[in-house]
Formats: sequence, C-alpha cells, structure tokens
Amino acid sequence: MLKISNTLSGKVEEFQPLDPQQVRIYTCGPTVYDHAHIGNFRTFVFQDVLKRYLRFKGYAIFHVMNITDVDDKTIRNSGASTLAQLREYTSRYSAAFFEDCDKLRILRPDVVAHATEHIPEMAALIQTLAAKGYTYQKEGSTYFKIAQFKDYGKLSKLDAEGIMAGARVDVDEYGKQDARDFVLWKAAKNGEPHWETALGPGRPGWHVECSAMSMKYLGESFDLHCGAVDLVFPHHENEIAQSEAATEKPFVRYWMHGEHLIVDGEKMAKSKGNFYTLRDLEEKGFDPLAVRYALQSVPYRRQLNFTFDLLHQSGKSLARLQDFKLRLTTEKLRPGSGPKAGEATAAALQQFEKAMDDDLNTAQALAAVFDWVRDLNTELSEGRLCENDRQAALRALEQFNQVLELWKPAIHVKAGGGSIKLSGSASVEFLSEVDEQIRNLIEQRSQARSARNFALADQLRDRIYELGYIIEDTKEGIRWKKR
Repeated sequence: MLKISNTLSGKVEEFQPLDPQQVRIYTCGPTVYDHAHIGNFRTFVFQDVLKRYLRFKGYAIFHVMNITDVDDKTIRNSGASTLAQLREYTSRYSAAFFEDCDKLRILRPDVVAHATEHIPEMAALIQTLAAKGYTYQKEGSTYFKIAQFKDYGKLSKLDAEGIMAGARVDVDEYGKQDARDFVLWKAAKNGEPHWETALGPGRPGWHVECSAMSMKYLGESFDLHCGAVDLVFPHHENEIAQSEAATEKPFVRYWMHGEHLIVDGEKMAKSKGNFYTLRDLEEKGFDPLAVRYALQSVPYRRQLNFTFDLLHQSGKSLARLQDFKLRLTTEKLRPGSGPKAGEATAAALQQFEKAMDDDLNTAQALAAVFDWVRDLNTELSEGRLCENDRQAALRALEQFNQVLELWKPAIHVKAGGGSIKLSGSASVEFLSEVDEQIRNLIEQRSQARSARNFALADQLRDRIYELGYIIEDTKEGIRWKKR
C-alpha cells in the first residue's frame, strides 16, 4: 500500500483516491518568464516519479498542470504593453520548458492550462466569492478577506491572527484593508496587458489562477495537489481558502511538497555563480538523463545538495546500468533457470516496491536495483544465469525503468560485429573493419573514459548508437556490434 506524506494532515497516510480506478492530480507548473532552473526541475522530476509510480501501481492518471503566463514577472521581463507581446514572449519560454522536460523524460500532462486562456473561469470564481461575502474592492482591484475564512492556515499550520505584513505574505502595490488579504483581481495599469471582464479591466492574481483551472478540469474536490515546499504559504494556503469558500467542499485530499535544492551547500543564486539551467549543464557536457538521476537520487522530502561530483557519480551509475542491460541482452545463455537469479529478481522487485510505497523513497529503491545488478552480474560471470532468468530480469528492468527512467530506449542487437582491445590507457586496436567515423568516435570515448569524463563518454556512446552501432565495455576490451 502506497503511503505518502500529506502536508494537510502533517502525517504519512495511506493513499486512497476518491475514485479507486483513477487518480486526479494538479501540479503547479512554471512561470514562463525565463528558463526553468534545476531547482524547479527537482520538483517536476519528483512529480513525474509520483505519476509514474501511481501508474506502476495500476492507477489511471488524469494530470493537469498550469502555465503561469501572466504575472508581474512575465510582464516585467517581456516589457509587454499588449497581450500579443506578452504571448509571444511567454510562448518562447513555455516551449523551452517542455523541451527541457522531454530531455529529462518528464511525462507530459493530460491538460496544460495556460492562465491567459482561462480568464472567464477566474472571473466567475471571483464573482462567486463576492456573492458569498468573501471579497471587497478597492481602486478597481478585488481582494479576498482572510478573516472571513475560519480555516485559514490549516495547510501551513500558521495562525491567521498572527500573520502580519512582511516575509512571504502577498504584499503588492495594490491597497488592502488588511495586510493579510490577497488580491484576486488586479486593476489595469497603464502600459500593461489587461482583460475586460465584469470585474472591470485588469488581470488575475496568481492564486486564483490555480483554483479556477484545477476545478475546471478536476472537479471541486480531487485527489492530489503537488508543488515545491515554498508554495505551501501563501500560494497553496490561498488556493484552499478561495476554493473552499466558493464551493463549501474540501478542495484537495492530499498535498505533497518537494524540498528545496541547494548547490554546493548554498542557496542557488545568480549572484553566487551557482545558478544552473538544464541548458547550462548540457553545455558543460552533462547528459540530461544524469541530471534526472541526480535529482531523484534523494527522496523528495529531503533537501538535495546538487554538485558536479553528484552529476559525475550519476553518470557512472547510469553507465553501469546500461552496461548491465547490454550484457544481459547479448550474452549467450543456456536454456532453463539458474539456482539464484530468479529468486534475486523477485526479491529486488519486492524491495523496490516496498521502498517506493514508503513515501517514494527513491534512494532505497535505487539501492535495491543496484544490489540486484551486482548479484546478477555475479551470476552471469560464473555462468549460472540461464535463458529464463534473462527474460525475468529484462521484464524487471522495464518495470524499474517505468518508474525512474534509468536508461535509453531498448536496443535490439543483431548477430555479428567485432571487438576492440585496449592497449595502454587510451589507445585502441581494431580487430574488425569498422567505419572510420565510428572508429574515431570509439577512440574519443575511450580517451574520455580514461580521463574520467564520463558525461562526454556517455554522449559519445549515444552518438555511436545513433550511427548504427552499439558498444559494450568488457574485461577484455570494448565490443561493438551493428544494431
């Protein structure tokens, strides 16, 4: 049974969706004013692992994610004075975000909800709140009265009476009756994009966007709402207040929040020179799959210290898995079953699921995978692994990969090919004819491995694969085959 840490209750609880057959999830997406950084992607990878594991457990998933394409940051960075200018700017970074997601093997949501495409739903929600006495207007802006909602603070465990203007409260340039209140609709300013609605000309506040869009697609009550820990207050607290005030129903059953990422023990900041996007890391030679591995190597509720050493180790771990899979696929095995391999595979699957059921403990899940790889490599080396064991192991690999995305797509190998012997630290002797371009790439990869530049070596392996060859590192040297 899957157990997750529910921020709302403050406890680890058994997960039981409203519909036993389908899980409805809402995740807070990016504000598309710039490229997302690796701290953002730690949250998106955690959400992807959750989604994948729910599927692994047999649930159908309906996933909605928002794109914040209108707020102070998008307007400021775009310099937009019209909606057309704003959309042109935010579309560029929205596309870049999904390009990065694809590289990190993050599954696409079923619905991507852009805030600018749901203004009528937001205005309608605000009108409902107004009719129930939860709002007031000032200078053309509409505010939510926190004092009217008696359960305010139940997610963040804050005392509403003690909340003062200051740190992390939604203090903006618009006037309020109470510093604790938050804006639902912002009056139009000169030179800024705005919409004409029954509320008057203006644009939505950030918090109302998520409530309106999540309830449109998932209903007034749904299963899971996820985000980074810094969204607990005020954003998610405000979502609960305005949603439950409008519907008089529980908004979300389970709230899950991922912890922050730090870099080399410090908070990530451009001023410190430790601020990285995925594109920055690719330029430094790191494989996006190694970045994903690093981001999920520590359980989502623990702070992750992101370092280049961690990325190098992640690349080495992936190479070990890829080498094992290639060996498992290509070795010639005798028929039947061995004495230990089948039992080891079944135990690894059990340990993997036990770890993931424990609030998505990815560290323990990966440990189960690598212990199993070590045991099966031993069985292979000593000739005890048989054909039936191979098939069970390949199925297990696909199950692990279904959740964590640990390697490239499956490789289909044809018989024939050649081998390469290493003489010295980096020189390569070719024992079979091979294309000159492939020869050069294999030589470069050998040199990269000798220099312990595993990120580059992985990139060269991928390039060789794209050109029609696969390679395997063995004790005797490098083996290559046409695929």
